[in-house]
Amino acid sequence: GRITRALVRNAEDFGAEQPSESKTSGNSAQEVGLAIQTKYKKMKAIPIGERLVARRSHIHGWGLFTKIDVMKHDPVVEYMGEVICRAIGDKREKDYEVSGEGSCYMFRLDLNRIVDATKIGSMARFMNHSCDPNAYARIIDVESEKASEKKIVVIANRNISAGEEITYGESSSA
Repeated sequence: GRITRALVRNAEDFGAEQPSESKTSGNSAQEVGLAIQTKYKKMKAIPIGERLVARRSHIHGWGLFTKIDVMKHDPVVEYMGEVICRAIGDKREKDYEVSGEGSCYMFRLDLNRIVDATKIGSMARFMNHSCDPNAYARIIDVESEKASEKKIVVIANRNISAGEEITYGESSSA
């Protein structure tokens, strides 16, 4: 199907690519989780309209462009939309094809849940796939007062300059 099947790395892998944050402490899962949460909260503190813009892309249709410099390993955007079960996602994918909807903006959250941003979602849905991406998707756990919640976050795999188009792919450089 056309549901994005991008490889998303586990939160435990996050610290392995950030030696400056992992050398001093042994890189426990808890410390890695705290580093992710801190960067996520810092990103979310800046309104999306101040960080990103959707505009025409030379790659395909619309694209997502950054208005600010983004450092390697920092989150760029959260992929948001309606969380649905896999069966509904499969049905919608077929319905979107039949209706001529054109593009289908779905990301797999886990084995049973999919985030569908086709009709309801953030600017992240305008990202284009690339064979040489500057970002990748990762599922992280975000703690709140209520509970821990899984989020799909797009992470820079290299420094990205203001004005560049954000592209994602299945691989990343360490």
